Amino acid sequence: MRIPIAVGAVVLAGCSSGPAPERDATREPWYGQTVRQLVSIDRQAEDAFKVGKADQAAALIQQGQPLMDRLLAVPRPTLEAVEAASDLDDLYGRMLLSNRHYGWARMFFQKNVARWKHWTPQTPEAESRLKQANTAIEECDRHIGE
Repeated sequence: MRIPIAVGAVVLAGCSSGPAPERDATREPWYGQTVRQLVSIDRQAEDAFKVGKADQAAALIQQGQPLMDRLLAVPRPTLEAVEAASDLDDLYGRMLLSNRHYGWARMFFQKNVARWKHWTPQTPEAESRLKQANTAIEECDRHIGE
């Protein structure tokens, strides 16, 4: 009696459809809205930093961090989301560099090196961003012993 039950269980298990296909989070409405929010925060923070309002820029960067984390948590973030995250990290790195926090600044620039070194497909924009991050790291390294 146990053998037919075991065989039946194996047959039924083989008939399952398997796991449901993953939904592409980048196509969800929240994803596009969050990208637009982060791009807007990036612009505002960059503008504040350019006119010497570092505290305002820092507050905006802090506001953008959870958005960036949410966008990058999906399996395959969009190029626009990665660019917005890269811009936020680059600005934060430049702010830290200007405050002589070279080690911390280097860490943010290194995140961008990792992003753009492994981005596929490689594009002129990705190569430009990689070069920019490497140049910023070199700047940090020149000052890190001071």
